[in-house]
Amino acid sequence: MSSRRVVVTGLGMVSPLGTGVEKSWQALIQGKSGIGRITKFDPTGFDTTIAGEVKDFVPENFIDKKEMKRMDIFIQYAVASSAMAMEDSGLRITPANADRVGVVVGAGLGGLTTIESVHKVLLERGPGRISPFFIPMLIVNEAPGQISMRFGAKGPNTSAVTACATGNHNIGDAWRMIQRGDADAIISGGVEATITPLAVGGFNAMKAISTRNEEPEKASRPFDKDRDGFVMGEGAGILILEELAHALNRDAKIYAEIVGYGLNGDAYHITAPAPDGDGATRCMNMALRSGNIAPEEVDYINAHGTSTPINDPIETRAIKAVFGEHARKLAVSSTKSMTGHLLGGAGGVEAVFTILTLYRGIIPPTINYDTPDPECDLDYVPNTARKAEVRVAMSNSFGFGGTNAVLIFKRFEG
Repeated sequence: MSSRRVVVTGLGMVSPLGTGVEKSWQALIQGKSGIGRITKFDPTGFDTTIAGEVKDFVPENFIDKKEMKRMDIFIQYAVASSAMAMEDSGLRITPANADRVGVVVGAGLGGLTTIESVHKVLLERGPGRISPFFIPMLIVNEAPGQISMRFGAKGPNTSAVTACATGNHNIGDAWRMIQRGDADAIISGGVEATITPLAVGGFNAMKAISTRNEEPEKASRPFDKDRDGFVMGEGAGILILEELAHALNRDAKIYAEIVGYGLNGDAYHITAPAPDGDGATRCMNMALRSGNIAPEEVDYINAHGTSTPINDPIETRAIKAVFGEHARKLAVSSTKSMTGHLLGGAGGVEAVFTILTLYRGIIPPTINYDTPDPECDLDYVPNTARKAEVRVAMSNSFGFGGTNAVLIFKRFEG
Protein backbone atom coordinates (compact mmCIF):
# COMPACT_ATOMS: atom_id res chain seq x y z
CA MET A 1 0.00 0.00 0.00
CA SER A 2 1.45 3.38 -0.95
CA SER A 3 1.59 5.79 1.97
CA ARG A 4 -0.20 9.08 1.52
CA ARG A 5 1.75 12.20 2.50
CA VAL A 6 0.37 14.32 5.35
CA VAL A 7 0.91 18.04 5.85
CA VAL A 8 -0.05 20.60 8.50
CA THR A 9 -2.30 23.40 7.22
CA GLY A 10 -3.63 25.05 10.38
CA LEU A 11 -2.48 25.83 13.94
CA GLY A 12 -4.39 26.85 17.07
CA MET A 13 -3.26 27.33 20.64
CA VAL A 14 -4.12 28.41 24.15
CA SER A 15 -1.05 28.47 26.43
CA PRO A 16 0.38 30.12 29.55
CA LEU A 17 2.13 32.49 27.12
CA GLY A 18 -1.16 33.68 25.64
CA THR A 19 -4.32 32.84 23.74
CA GLY A 20 -3.51 32.42 20.06
CA VAL A 21 -0.53 31.03 18.20
CA GLU A 22 1.09 34.37 17.38
CA LYS A 23 0.91 35.73 20.93
CA SER A 24 2.40 32.51 22.37
CA TRP A 25 5.10 32.28 19.70
CA GLN A 26 6.26 35.89 20.13
CA ALA A 27 6.54 35.44 23.91
CA LEU A 28 8.37 32.14 23.35
CA ILE A 29 11.07 33.50 21.06
CA GLN A 30 11.54 36.48 23.38
CA GLY A 31 12.28 34.03 26.20
CA LYS A 32 9.35 35.11 28.37
CA SER A 33 8.04 32.87 31.15
CA GLY A 34 4.35 32.12 31.62
CA ILE A 35 4.82 30.89 35.20
CA GLY A 36 3.39 32.71 38.22
CA ARG A 37 1.60 32.24 41.53
CA ILE A 38 -1.51 30.07 41.30
CA THR A 39 -4.74 32.08 41.12
CA LYS A 40 -7.23 29.29 40.27
CA PHE A 41 -7.40 28.34 43.93
CA ASP A 42 -5.72 29.52 47.12
CA PRO A 43 -2.45 27.55 47.21
CA THR A 44 -1.62 28.53 50.82
CA GLY A 45 -0.38 25.45 52.66
CA PHE A 46 0.71 23.62 49.51
CA ASP A 47 4.41 22.87 49.00
CA THR A 48 4.03 24.35 45.51
CA THR A 49 2.21 27.63 44.95
CA ILE A 50 3.18 28.29 41.30
CA ALA A 51 2.01 27.09 37.88
CA GLY A 52 1.72 28.08 34.22
CA GLU A 53 -1.86 29.33 34.10
CA VAL A 54 -3.64 30.58 30.98
CA LYS A 55 -4.24 34.22 31.86
CA ASP A 56 -6.07 35.86 28.95
CA PHE A 57 -8.60 33.26 27.79
CA VAL A 58 -12.10 34.63 27.15
CA PRO A 59 -14.29 31.61 26.39
CA GLU A 60 -17.17 33.80 25.13
CA ASN A 61 -14.94 34.78 22.19
CA PHE A 62 -15.14 31.20 20.96
CA ILE A 63 -18.11 29.45 22.59
CA ASP A 64 -21.77 30.26 23.15
CA LYS A 65 -22.48 31.06 26.85
CA LYS A 66 -25.05 28.27 27.16
CA GLU A 67 -22.60 25.74 25.71
CA MET A 68 -19.79 26.92 27.99
CA LYS A 69 -21.73 25.76 31.03
CA ARG A 70 -21.69 22.22 29.66
CA MET A 71 -17.92 22.11 29.13
CA ASP A 72 -15.09 21.67 31.59
CA ILE A 73 -12.35 24.22 31.02
CA PHE A 74 -10.17 21.62 29.22
CA ILE A 75 -12.93 21.15 26.62
CA GLN A 76 -13.24 24.93 26.25
CA TYR A 77 -9.49 25.20 25.54
CA ALA A 78 -9.71 22.38 22.99
CA VAL A 79 -12.73 23.84 21.18
CA ALA A 80 -11.22 27.35 21.12
CA SER A 81 -7.85 26.10 19.83
CA SER A 82 -9.64 24.03 17.17
CA ALA A 83 -11.62 27.10 16.07
CA MET A 84 -8.36 29.04 15.67
CA ALA A 85 -6.74 26.16 13.76
CA MET A 86 -9.74 25.74 11.46
CA GLU A 87 -9.82 29.45 10.68
CA ASP A 88 -6.08 29.43 10.04
CA SER A 89 -6.35 26.47 7.67
CA GLY A 90 -9.36 27.68 5.69
CA LEU A 91 -10.66 24.10 5.68
CA ARG A 92 -14.41 23.94 5.07
CA ILE A 93 -16.41 20.93 6.23
CA THR A 94 -19.51 20.31 4.11
CA PRO A 95 -22.04 17.45 3.92
CA ALA A 96 -20.03 16.18 0.94
CA ASN A 97 -16.71 15.80 2.82
CA ALA A 98 -17.85 15.55 6.48
CA ASP A 99 -17.17 11.82 6.83
CA ARG A 100 -13.61 12.34 5.52
CA VAL A 101 -12.70 14.83 8.28
CA GLY A 102 -11.93 13.46 11.75
CA VAL A 103 -11.08 14.73 15.23
CA VAL A 104 -8.34 13.03 17.26
CA VAL A 105 -7.68 15.00 20.46
CA GLY A 106 -6.75 13.74 23.93
CA ALA A 107 -6.11 14.92 27.48
CA GLY A 108 -4.14 13.31 30.28
CA LEU A 109 -6.40 13.83 33.29
CA GLY A 110 -9.57 15.25 31.74
CA GLY A 111 -12.14 17.17 33.74
CA LEU A 112 -10.53 17.23 37.16
CA THR A 113 -11.84 20.76 37.78
CA THR A 114 -15.39 19.49 37.31
CA ILE A 115 -14.80 16.37 39.43
CA GLU A 116 -13.53 18.44 42.36
CA SER A 117 -16.34 21.02 42.21
CA VAL A 118 -19.14 18.44 41.79
CA HIS A 119 -17.74 16.26 44.57
CA LYS A 120 -18.06 19.29 46.85
CA VAL A 121 -21.71 19.67 45.74
CA LEU A 122 -22.32 15.99 46.52
CA LEU A 123 -20.87 16.29 50.03
CA GLU A 124 -22.56 19.58 50.88
CA ARG A 125 -25.91 19.33 49.10
CA GLY A 126 -26.46 15.66 48.32
CA PRO A 127 -26.71 13.54 45.14
CA GLY A 128 -29.89 15.25 43.95
CA ARG A 129 -27.90 18.41 43.18
CA ILE A 130 -25.39 16.76 40.81
CA SER A 131 -25.60 18.34 37.35
CA PRO A 132 -26.81 16.11 34.48
CA PHE A 133 -23.84 17.50 32.55
CA PHE A 134 -21.33 16.21 35.13
CA ILE A 135 -20.24 13.07 33.22
CA PRO A 136 -20.10 14.64 29.72
CA MET A 137 -18.09 17.52 31.17
CA LEU A 138 -15.30 15.37 32.55
CA ILE A 139 -14.65 12.52 30.08
CA VAL A 140 -11.64 13.04 27.85
CA ASN A 141 -13.27 12.11 24.53
CA GLU A 142 -15.87 14.84 24.95
CA ALA A 143 -13.11 17.18 23.69
CA PRO A 144 -13.14 15.63 20.19
CA GLY A 145 -16.88 15.05 20.58
CA GLN A 146 -17.58 18.75 21.11
CA ILE A 147 -15.13 19.76 18.36
CA SER A 148 -16.79 17.39 15.88
CA MET A 149 -20.23 18.82 16.67
CA ARG A 150 -18.95 22.37 16.37
CA PHE A 151 -17.58 21.81 12.85
CA GLY A 152 -19.64 18.85 11.60
CA ALA A 153 -16.65 16.50 11.31
CA LYS A 154 -18.01 12.95 10.97
CA GLY A 155 -14.79 11.02 10.34
CA PRO A 156 -12.63 9.16 12.90
CA ASN A 157 -13.28 10.49 16.41
CA THR A 158 -10.95 9.24 19.16
CA SER A 159 -8.78 10.19 22.13
CA ALA A 160 -5.46 8.64 23.09
CA VAL A 161 -4.95 9.16 26.83
CA THR A 162 -1.27 8.64 27.64
CA ALA A 163 -0.29 11.12 30.36
CA CYS A 164 2.45 13.46 29.16
CA ALA A 165 2.72 11.72 25.76
CA THR A 166 -0.98 12.33 24.95
CA GLY A 167 -0.57 15.19 22.46
CA ASN A 168 2.07 13.36 20.42
CA HIS A 169 0.13 10.10 20.37
CA ASN A 170 -3.01 11.82 19.08
CA ILE A 171 -1.11 13.66 16.34
CA GLY A 172 0.81 10.51 15.39
CA ASP A 173 -2.34 8.37 15.35
CA ALA A 174 -4.11 10.98 13.19
CA TRP A 175 -1.14 10.97 10.80
CA ARG A 176 -1.44 7.20 10.46
CA MET A 177 -5.21 7.41 9.84
CA ILE A 178 -4.71 9.83 6.96
CA GLN A 179 -1.80 7.77 5.60
CA ARG A 180 -4.03 4.68 5.60
CA GLY A 181 -6.87 6.49 3.87
CA ASP A 182 -9.32 6.53 6.81
CA ALA A 183 -9.66 10.32 6.46
CA ASP A 184 -8.44 13.19 4.29
CA ALA A 185 -8.14 15.74 7.11
CA ILE A 186 -8.06 15.51 10.92
CA ILE A 187 -8.25 18.10 13.69
CA SER A 188 -5.66 16.79 16.14
CA GLY A 189 -3.66 17.58 19.27
CA GLY A 190 -3.69 17.61 23.05
CA VAL A 191 -5.19 19.60 25.91
CA GLU A 192 -5.05 19.85 29.70
CA ALA A 193 -6.51 22.08 32.43
CA THR A 194 -5.81 20.53 35.81
CA ILE A 195 -4.28 23.27 37.96
CA THR A 196 -6.47 22.16 40.87
CA PRO A 197 -5.87 21.36 44.56
CA LEU A 198 -5.95 17.59 43.95
CA ALA A 199 -3.52 17.68 41.02
CA VAL A 200 -1.04 20.05 42.68
CA GLY A 201 -1.32 18.13 45.96
CA GLY A 202 -0.88 14.82 44.15
CA PHE A 203 2.24 15.91 42.28
CA ASN A 204 3.60 17.39 45.53
CA ALA A 205 3.07 14.03 47.24
CA MET A 206 5.20 12.46 44.49
CA LYS A 207 7.87 15.18 44.90
CA ALA A 208 7.60 15.73 41.13
CA ILE A 209 7.00 19.49 40.89
CA SER A 210 9.19 22.49 41.64
CA THR A 211 8.90 24.29 44.97
CA ARG A 212 10.88 27.35 43.83
CA ASN A 213 7.86 29.45 44.83
CA GLU A 214 9.74 32.68 45.47
CA GLU A 215 10.98 32.86 41.84
CA PRO A 216 8.13 31.48 39.70
CA GLU A 217 9.58 32.61 36.37
CA LYS A 218 12.85 30.80 37.14
CA ALA A 219 11.28 27.58 38.46
CA SER A 220 11.16 25.66 35.18
CA ARG A 221 14.83 25.18 34.27
CA PRO A 222 15.32 22.13 32.05
CA PHE A 223 18.86 20.70 31.85
CA ASP A 224 20.09 23.23 34.44
CA LYS A 225 22.02 21.79 37.39
CA ASP A 226 19.72 23.51 39.92
CA ARG A 227 16.41 22.21 38.56
CA ASP A 228 14.08 20.80 41.22
CA GLY A 229 11.05 19.46 39.37
CA PHE A 230 8.59 20.38 36.65
CA VAL A 231 6.07 23.22 36.80
CA MET A 232 2.45 22.42 35.94
CA GLY A 233 1.00 24.22 32.94
CA GLU A 234 -2.33 24.20 31.12
CA GLY A 235 -3.65 24.86 27.63
CA ALA A 236 -4.12 23.21 24.25
CA GLY A 237 -2.30 22.85 20.96
CA ILE A 238 -4.26 21.83 17.87
CA LEU A 239 -3.11 21.06 14.32
CA ILE A 240 -5.09 20.59 11.12
CA LEU A 241 -3.54 17.61 9.33
CA GLU A 242 -4.36 17.03 5.67
CA GLU A 243 -3.48 14.59 2.97
CA LEU A 244 -1.11 16.43 0.62
CA ALA A 245 -3.21 16.35 -2.58
CA HIS A 246 -6.29 17.43 -0.59
CA ALA A 247 -4.37 20.45 0.73
CA LEU A 248 -2.87 21.33 -2.66
CA ASN A 249 -6.26 21.05 -4.39
CA ARG A 250 -7.64 23.84 -2.23
CA ASP A 251 -4.42 25.86 -2.41
CA ALA A 252 -3.90 25.64 1.36
CA LYS A 253 -0.98 27.23 3.18
CA ILE A 254 1.35 24.38 4.22
CA TYR A 255 3.38 24.82 7.40
CA ALA A 256 5.26 21.51 7.40
CA GLU A 257 4.99 17.83 6.58
CA ILE A 258 4.73 15.10 9.22
CA VAL A 259 7.16 12.38 8.22
CA GLY A 260 7.79 10.18 11.27
CA TYR A 261 6.15 8.76 14.38
CA GLY A 262 7.46 6.41 17.04
CA LEU A 263 5.54 4.93 19.97
CA ASN A 264 6.55 2.32 22.52
CA GLY A 265 6.85 1.53 26.22
CA ASP A 266 9.63 1.29 28.79
CA ALA A 267 8.12 -1.64 30.73
CA TYR A 268 10.11 -0.33 33.67
CA HIS A 269 8.31 1.82 36.30
CA ILE A 270 4.97 3.60 36.87
CA THR A 271 6.52 7.09 36.86
CA ALA A 272 10.29 6.94 36.24
CA PRO A 273 11.90 6.45 32.82
CA ALA A 274 14.34 3.58 32.31
CA PRO A 275 17.69 4.88 33.67
CA ASP A 276 19.61 4.03 30.49
CA GLY A 277 17.04 5.86 28.34
CA ASP A 278 16.24 2.62 26.52
CA GLY A 279 12.56 3.41 25.83
CA ALA A 280 13.24 6.93 24.58
CA THR A 281 16.15 5.67 22.46
CA ARG A 282 14.04 2.99 20.78
CA CYS A 283 11.17 5.43 20.28
CA MET A 284 13.32 8.07 18.56
CA ASN A 285 14.87 5.36 16.37
CA MET A 286 11.40 4.07 15.47
CA ALA A 287 10.29 7.58 14.45
CA LEU A 288 13.39 8.00 12.27
CA ARG A 289 12.82 4.61 10.61
CA SER A 290 9.14 5.31 9.97
CA GLY A 291 10.08 8.43 8.01
CA ASN A 292 13.22 7.06 6.33
CA ILE A 293 15.11 9.88 8.03
CA ALA A 294 18.82 9.48 8.75
CA PRO A 295 19.88 10.74 12.22
CA GLU A 296 22.22 13.34 10.69
CA GLU A 297 19.28 14.91 8.79
CA VAL A 298 17.70 16.12 12.05
CA ASP A 299 18.56 19.74 12.86
CA TYR A 300 16.49 20.40 15.98
CA ILE A 301 14.82 18.51 18.84
CA ASN A 302 12.01 20.00 20.91
CA ALA A 303 12.92 17.97 23.97
CA HIS A 304 10.57 16.47 26.53
CA GLY A 305 12.87 18.46 28.86
CA THR A 306 10.70 18.51 31.96
CA SER A 307 13.16 20.14 34.40
CA THR A 308 13.05 17.13 36.74
CA PRO A 309 16.32 15.81 38.18
CA ILE A 310 15.62 12.38 36.69
CA ASN A 311 14.27 13.09 33.18
CA ASP A 312 16.79 15.54 31.76
CA PRO A 313 20.02 13.47 32.00
CA ILE A 314 18.18 10.35 30.81
CA GLU A 315 16.78 12.16 27.76
CA THR A 316 20.25 13.57 27.06
CA ARG A 317 21.68 10.05 27.24
CA ALA A 318 19.01 8.75 24.87
CA ILE A 319 19.68 11.55 22.35
CA LYS A 320 23.38 10.66 22.37
CA ALA A 321 22.57 6.97 21.90
CA VAL A 322 20.40 7.72 18.85
CA PHE A 323 22.45 10.46 17.20
CA GLY A 324 26.04 9.55 18.11
CA GLU A 325 28.49 12.23 16.99
CA HIS A 326 25.66 14.22 15.40
CA ALA A 327 24.17 14.83 18.89
CA ARG A 328 26.83 17.53 19.39
CA LYS A 329 25.64 19.40 16.27
CA LEU A 330 21.94 19.25 17.14
CA ALA A 331 20.07 22.17 18.64
CA VAL A 332 17.96 20.84 21.54
CA SER A 333 15.60 23.09 23.48
CA SER A 334 12.81 22.72 26.01
CA THR A 335 9.94 25.16 25.56
CA LYS A 336 8.64 23.85 28.93
CA SER A 337 11.12 26.32 30.43
CA MET A 338 8.57 28.98 29.48
CA THR A 339 5.18 27.23 29.39
CA GLY A 340 5.68 24.74 32.19
CA HIS A 341 4.60 21.16 31.55
CA LEU A 342 1.14 20.96 30.00
CA LEU A 343 0.83 17.20 30.69
CA GLY A 344 -1.73 15.95 28.11
CA GLY A 345 -1.49 19.29 26.30
CA ALA A 346 2.33 19.32 26.08
CA GLY A 347 2.70 17.42 22.82
CA GLY A 348 0.10 19.54 21.03
CA VAL A 349 1.59 22.87 22.06
CA GLU A 350 5.14 21.64 21.43
CA ALA A 351 4.16 20.34 17.98
CA VAL A 352 2.95 23.85 17.09
CA PHE A 353 6.24 25.34 18.35
CA THR A 354 8.30 22.73 16.48
CA ILE A 355 6.42 23.39 13.24
CA LEU A 356 6.91 27.15 13.58
CA THR A 357 10.63 26.56 14.19
CA LEU A 358 10.76 24.91 10.74
CA TYR A 359 8.44 27.43 9.09
CA ARG A 360 10.06 30.59 10.46
CA GLY A 361 13.68 29.54 10.90
CA ILE A 362 13.89 30.52 14.57
CA ILE A 363 14.79 28.03 17.31
CA PRO A 364 13.16 28.81 20.68
CA PRO A 365 15.53 28.92 23.65
CA THR A 366 15.73 26.97 26.89
CA ILE A 367 15.45 29.78 29.44
CA ASN A 368 16.81 29.67 33.01
CA TYR A 369 19.85 27.74 31.81
CA ASP A 370 22.36 29.22 34.25
CA THR A 371 24.46 26.40 35.68
CA PRO A 372 25.46 23.58 33.31
CA ASP A 373 24.90 20.03 34.54
CA PRO A 374 27.84 17.75 33.60
CA GLU A 375 25.29 15.01 32.81
CA CYS A 376 23.44 17.32 30.40
CA ASP A 377 26.06 18.48 27.93
CA LEU A 378 24.32 19.12 24.61
CA ASP A 379 23.48 22.43 22.89
CA TYR A 380 20.26 23.42 24.67
CA VAL A 381 20.01 26.84 22.91
CA PRO A 382 20.53 28.57 26.27
CA ASN A 383 18.42 31.63 27.14
CA THR A 384 18.26 33.27 23.69
CA ALA A 385 16.37 32.25 20.53
CA ARG A 386 18.52 31.48 17.51
CA LYS A 387 17.96 32.09 13.82
CA ALA A 388 18.76 28.89 11.95
CA GLU A 389 17.89 26.92 8.85
CA VAL A 390 15.89 23.97 10.19
CA ARG A 391 14.77 21.33 7.67
CA VAL A 392 13.94 18.39 9.94
CA ALA A 393 12.80 18.61 13.56
CA MET A 394 11.85 16.04 16.18
CA SER A 395 9.50 16.50 19.14
CA ASN A 396 9.76 14.17 22.15
CA SER A 397 7.08 13.30 24.72
CA PHE A 398 7.48 10.67 27.43
CA GLY A 399 4.75 9.89 29.96
CA PHE A 400 4.05 8.18 33.27
CA GLY A 401 3.53 4.47 32.84
CA GLY A 402 6.60 4.38 30.59
CA THR A 403 4.74 5.51 27.47
CA ASN A 404 6.76 7.27 24.78
CA ALA A 405 5.82 9.16 21.60
CA VAL A 406 8.10 10.93 19.13
CA LEU A 407 7.06 12.98 16.09
CA ILE A 408 9.23 14.13 13.19
CA PHE A 409 8.31 17.15 11.09
CA LYS A 410 9.98 18.30 7.87
CA ARG A 411 9.94 21.63 6.11
CA PHE A 412 7.56 21.28 3.19
CA GLU A 413 9.38 21.23 -0.12
CA GLY A 414 6.76 20.04 -2.62
